Amino acid sequence: MSSRLLQITVFCAGFASLGVELAASRLLAPFFGASLLVWANLIGVILIYLSVGYWLGGRWADRDPNPRTLLLILAGAGLAVGVLPFAAAPLLELAIPALAQFNAELGLVSFLGVVILFAIPVTLLGCVPPFALRLATRDVRTVGATGGGLYALSTIGSILGVYLTVFWMIPTLGTRVTFVVFAAALLAVAFFGLTITRAKILSFLALLFLLLLLGLARVNPTRSIKPLPNAIHETESAYNFIQVIEEDHLRLLTVNEGQAYQSVYYPGMVLLGGYWDLFLLTPYLNTPEPPRSLLVVGLAAGTVTKQFAQVYPDIQMDGIEIDPEIVRMGRELFDMREPNLNVIVDDGRAALRKNDKRYDVIVVDAYRQPYVPFHLATVEYYRELGAHLSARGVIALNAARTPSDARLVNALAQTLQQVFPTVLLLEYPNDTNTVILASPQPVTLDEYRARLDALENPTLREIADIALPYARVFDGGGLVFTDDKSAVENLIHSIILDATIFAGEKNKP
Repeated sequence: MSSRLLQITVFCAGFASLGVELAASRLLAPFFGASLLVWANLIGVILIYLSVGYWLGGRWADRDPNPRTLLLILAGAGLAVGVLPFAAAPLLELAIPALAQFNAELGLVSFLGVVILFAIPVTLLGCVPPFALRLATRDVRTVGATGGGLYALSTIGSILGVYLTVFWMIPTLGTRVTFVVFAAALLAVAFFGLTITRAKILSFLALLFLLLLLGLARVNPTRSIKPLPNAIHETESAYNFIQVIEEDHLRLLTVNEGQAYQSVYYPGMVLLGGYWDLFLLTPYLNTPEPPRSLLVVGLAAGTVTKQFAQVYPDIQMDGIEIDPEIVRMGRELFDMREPNLNVIVDDGRAALRKNDKRYDVIVVDAYRQPYVPFHLATVEYYRELGAHLSARGVIALNAARTPSDARLVNALAQTLQQVFPTVLLLEYPNDTNTVILASPQPVTLDEYRARLDALENPTLREIADIALPYARVFDGGGLVFTDDKSAVENLIHSIILDATIFAGEKNKP
């Protein structure tokens, strides 16, 4: 086996190993999310499999230092990688009812089942570098240089796999085809190598597997990764797996595991019967005057800005959304075309540092259930928000809770209270969201009630009549999140676990 073919083999194995890991995260995200816990499990398991592969490949090479064996290992890895997204789909689909019913056992089994699927391809990929080193070693005096060169090639392949996967393959080709591309690269090298080593039958099988995978990728290419009833659109971006659902003219935007709706659109309707309506009341915490300016962090498809534009037609609005594909969906499917809306495609914290405007209302609706971006929920971030408030400015953020657990709400409110003297809570009946209001001005609940009672706009009066009985002052208690120390994901995982246990106990006969 020529040194050039060995180098290509090692390069392709490195190319596929990290690329498969990143593609795997997108395979799991529609069902389990992309939290720190999911990433930790995925990275940890991949490293375990690679370690096993390194150990196994070294021993295998010493016992059978045959180039054909290495090429067969590469072909096996390619076949396993190519089949992976198609074999995983049935297991992933089992996770949908599990998550919906808080059935932890089935969800865990499905997740572990997918993790087990990665054992074969990643372990085989791990076998390649030590096996190639054994074949490339001609003189023990140069084994260091030989090994260094091969591992450098493997790492360069991994770097290419990372950037091509993230910036081109997943957004352009989709997750399934991305796996097939990696598989095709591995099988093509195996086919070429087996051909020149005159292993005709084996090379034919490698070619057959390659053609089968390419054909499989073309079968029903538009099949949904995660089928949902009434889904009218599905796409993948560099940030999310996105679905749009339509039910009786009501359009809903959901991302990844779909445990909440990020945007709602019903043509001609202002009030939507949920926490979004409560944001319309926030301007009156400090003043009886309507708002002149609004910033939304977590714009999504523009639900909040559409409501504000209808109730406050003269308002100037900025909306920050990190995912350009969601912005495109908002414009195409959610009529997000308000002339007084300026859309900023950026991170919710980075964008603030490029902006010196001040706003009467800042809405933070970036806490996607069930996960919260930790850097958007810290004392330091809330200070940055405060620096962008006008003299009468108010901050409003949406936080999720369960019927029996408000620990996340309390922690966010407690964190806000480290920066702002006034923190109030608004809730919509039979909703699992709380809107937290914060002001740099000292304001009593009675003063806020009086301003809402004086409203003449019938739309605002309708919301106020619903929300006022549930309005209350935050009385303290809860964790405080900072940039240096934030336990927000641990807290959310604890809440989910408790809810799961509670649901299990409730469902017992």
